[in-house]
Amino acid sequence: MTAILLQFAHILLVVALAPLVTGWVRLVKARLNGRCGPSPFQPYRDLYRLLQKEAVIAHSASWIFRAAPYVTFAAVWLAACIVPTFTTDLLLAPAADLIALVALLGLARFWTALAGMDVGTAFGGLGSSREMLIASLAEPAMLMVTFSLSLLSGSTSAAHIAAFVLSGGIGLSVSLGLALAAMVMVAIAENGRIPIDNPATHLELTMVHEAMVLEYSGRHLAMIEAAGMVRLTLFMALIGCLFMPWGMARPGADLAEIAIGLGAFLGKTFALGTVLALFETSIAKMRVFRYADFLGGALLLALLATIFHYVSEAV
Repeated sequence: MTAILLQFAHILLVVALAPLVTGWVRLVKARLNGRCGPSPFQPYRDLYRLLQKEAVIAHSASWIFRAAPYVTFAAVWLAACIVPTFTTDLLLAPAADLIALVALLGLARFWTALAGMDVGTAFGGLGSSREMLIASLAEPAMLMVTFSLSLLSGSTSAAHIAAFVLSGGIGLSVSLGLALAAMVMVAIAENGRIPIDNPATHLELTMVHEAMVLEYSGRHLAMIEAAGMVRLTLFMALIGCLFMPWGMARPGADLAEIAIGLGAFLGKTFALGTVLALFETSIAKMRVFRYADFLGGALLLALLATIFHYVSEAV
């Protein structure tokens, strides 16, 4: 019963916290740029405003265009629900497999790209092709990170990996550090952040995600935007769970330990949001043809993590 209650709390937490995390990143970036910036609660107002508007749909759009926002949000939300945040004692913890997580994110990406091409506009096709380019490079890197972590912990379950790190079975590990660097690079690409994409632009020469959803409006656009916010929170929770699980409550924890786990999760999430804002402020967007160099580096780091693990085991 405790696992069920914690799972429901986790489900509500990830979807309720996601707009605040996005608003926090925007606020920190604005302050670093010397601007006052919007309130961190502005994304909640934006989503509410979009939900009140009527959805305008092109005449050439099929049922795929209408269903894509809901399928995308459901897939990303389900992926976020299986990643432990403040405790590993969750009902869906046995299903929190990193390979399943990659599959759910791939499903959301597939439907978004399909919707971008469904209307038949030039921008939609451009964004979808770029998104598939990024996916073909990011997914192998993330799978290699999963393989590296499974060699260290003996499992691809996020909860099991977090429990293994908390148990003290890993000291100062070069493999874990390389896997962390690769995961951060994949997270930047998956969320369309600088230097891969600029979430604040609508220029056709630079945008990737925005080009695919340019035809959406009203409640459909609200679902797409909410899915992006949940995806950002998901990757921050994933990095915190796999590489920095300190403070997470374990099975059988009392209320005080759960509260500590919740506070630790919030602190790590907003700290990662601050680091993301600092990184995006200090770097420029790269050219499309250099995506392969960036994500190829992530794949190489994940591969090196596996090699270093084998070398250290042999020694």
